[in-house]
Amino acid sequence: MMQEIEKVIEEKVLPYLQNHGGGVELLGLEDGVLKVRLLGQCSGCPSATITTEQIIQEEVCAAVPQVKQVVLVQGVSDDLIAQARAMMKHHE
Repeated sequence: MMQEIEKVIEEKVLPYLQNHGGGVELLGLEDGVLKVRLLGQCSGCPSATITTEQIIQEEVCAAVPQVKQVVLVQGVSDDLIAQARAMMKHHE
C-alpha cells in the first residue's frame, strides 16, 4: 500500500509542492491514517494544514481508499537537528 501512496504523491502531489519550493515526507501509515511532514518552503507555511487537507488528503484518499485521513506532523526533523548540531560544532 505504501508503494501506491508514494506513486500518488510523486505523480499528483509533489509537482504542486515543488512549484511552491516544497516537498513532503511520508512518516508512516497506521489504522488508515497517513502521517506526513511538509518540507522546504511548505514547512511551517501558514497554509500547511490546508495543503495537507485539500491537496494531499484528497489525492491519496481518492487513489488509495484504505487511507481515511492524512495528518500533518509539524516540527523539526531529526535530520535537520543533526545538521544544526554539526554547524554549531564548527563555530565553537
